[in-house]
Amino acid sequence: MEGLGSFLPFIAIFAVMYFFMIAPQMKRAKQEKKFASELKRGDRVITKSGMHGKVVELNDKDNSCVIETLAGKIKFDRSAISMEMSRKLNAPAVVK
Repeated sequence: MEGLGSFLPFIAIFAVMYFFMIAPQMKRAKQEKKFASELKRGDRVITKSGMHGKVVELNDKDNSCVIETLAGKIKFDRSAISMEMSRKLNAPAVVK
């Protein structure tokens, strides 16, 4: 019985770490994967490097997309599209 009591703090630390670090990270990864799979032609996006553009072509074979920018068309991996910044870009303007 005494052995279980000495492991209780370690179990509690692991539980706290799971609920505050691991679970939210898994949820975010699932959301990003869903966002990348739902991209469609005409979507305005921002890459993680900060490049703005519009999706003109999607390729499911190599999981890439072609983005049209002011400089021309550039091919990116879908994972390079920033979910957060793209959602902010496409969010409706708030009127005060």
